Amino acid sequence: MKAVYAEKNEIHVGERPEPILKDGEVLVRIQAASVNRRDLYTPNRLAKDAAPLILGSDATGIIEQVSADIENWQVGDEVIINPSLRWFDNTPAPPEDFEILSLPDQGTFAEKIAISAEQIERKPDYLSTEEAATMGIAPLTGYRALFTKGQLQKGQTVFIPGGSSGVATFMIQFAKNIGARVITSSRSEEKREKAKQLGVDLVIDTAEDWNAALQHETVDLVIDSVGAATFNRSLAVLKKGGTLVTFGATTADETTINLRDFFYGQYTLHGTTMGSREEFRACLSFMEAHHIRPIVEQTYAIEHATQAFQQLQESTQFGKIVLTM
Repeated sequence: MKAVYAEKNEIHVGERPEPILKDGEVLVRIQAASVNRRDLYTPNRLAKDAAPLILGSDATGIIEQVSADIENWQVGDEVIINPSLRWFDNTPAPPEDFEILSLPDQGTFAEKIAISAEQIERKPDYLSTEEAATMGIAPLTGYRALFTKGQLQKGQTVFIPGGSSGVATFMIQFAKNIGARVITSSRSEEKREKAKQLGVDLVIDTAEDWNAALQHETVDLVIDSVGAATFNRSLAVLKKGGTLVTFGATTADETTINLRDFFYGQYTLHGTTMGSREEFRACLSFMEAHHIRPIVEQTYAIEHATQAFQQLQESTQFGKIVLTM
């Protein structure tokens, strides 16, 4: 079968063996899958002599085969993949055996995948195939960051630096649909305009002075996924007693903070990543209730996966990038 895989720290598009179905699994013929930054980093996390690994964590498709012990799924069912493996109940942190699909498991950038029936959900009818392909890492991460960790409420103000990312475009819509005020930032004038069209109340230039730009705002919550480049800037605009949630470090993993400023400010800091199946299902229900549609910037055929990765690497997209099989 055709697949996108990592081998010897490089990304390849070519043929891989079809998966073999095991007990408790379903075989899904994948129609589309979305690209995440995780896919850019995974090849360099593998040993040079590691076996080829199919990339990809998100996908939608049609069940082609079910193992004999599965009763609640049938051939022909349209499904989406939950990439948060073996984390079922909403707990403060994931269980010890939690992993994200595609490392070490074979991922979704392929024509087929065999996966535990515990890791699939029914595709929402109102979403297109390309939109449904994005229903994995981004919305789940954003939902947990905003609501489980951030406890965002109607009437509060949330600041989301870097508002053009896949996760950010979900969070913007989530927050607006509960009646929160949303602020975001971008270096690109085009992306700032798109953010306004998505419903953001205030968009600022990432390069400007955030303290000056937000001096008349009361920021209750900041969701920061940029990392070292924005962490202290984010903390500086947060109200006293406010909450900062972080789930990414696209600029750098390490930063320093002034502890005295932090404890005098009575701030709350939460780390998060991904989320549980309970939250994933709540996220799907929330999106369906509010008819929220993912923002898909660009779609590529699987043969052109390297172009999709290049676009993601350059961060020129607003929303998600999707591969079709």
